[in-house]
Amino acid sequence: MTQAKQHEIRIKKLFRRTRFGIFVLFGAIVVSTSALSIRTVSSQLSEEYESNSANIAKNIADSSVDILLNRNLATLQSLIDQFVEIQSIRYIYITSDTGEILTHTFVPGVPQVIREGDPHATEPIERSLPGMGDFVEVGSPILAGQAGTVHVGMDLDLVRLKIQRATGQQIYLICIILIVGILGSIWFLKLAVTPLEDLLSYVVKLARRDEDTEIDARVLARDDEIGEMARLMLHAVKGESAPGAD
Repeated sequence: MTQAKQHEIRIKKLFRRTRFGIFVLFGAIVVSTSALSIRTVSSQLSEEYESNSANIAKNIADSSVDILLNRNLATLQSLIDQFVEIQSIRYIYITSDTGEILTHTFVPGVPQVIREGDPHATEPIERSLPGMGDFVEVGSPILAGQAGTVHVGMDLDLVRLKIQRATGQQIYLICIILIVGILGSIWFLKLAVTPLEDLLSYVVKLARRDEDTEIDARVLARDDEIGEMARLMLHAVKGESAPGAD
């Protein structure tokens, strides 16, 4: 194997290592950005849905005061049936001040998990109901809890699906940026490596006293550091050969 070939292989190895480093760097950026994006979107959407559910519970609580005072449970049932049609809201039930379930939207009946829960709880609670799925339940007191509590269950599966869609779009865009960034970095790196390859070839030819007019002219004509190094080496070689000529 000639010396020129050895230098060519070294350049390719250097280029391969640098390309691998670029890939690792961009990969780390994509992974960290994706993780942050998923966490941010998940947190924001979950908070948004919990806030909407809490507002719905409060609206029902405000609207049901007179209905409860008149003990008109049929009207109260009609009221919560309208709200349960809202997307992501899967169930609603209202408990009295004593904890009795006055009305609900469960079919065919109230799950045992709900019956065993705290009827006066208003803080968000995660529930897993057999045959129905996972939910986040929020509550709102009626007349500060004196007339009962409204409970609204939000479907977590639907929230998770929307989170996946939102983050999937962002990750898709990030992956495109990753590919474009890697290809662009490799292209710019190749622009830097090509002159170095020419310089190595020129140095090898100087050492072997070979002449290649095309490479010599291209390298010596450069006005950057590569050209300066080539001219300096040419001057050094001529200086070493001058005493021998005498």
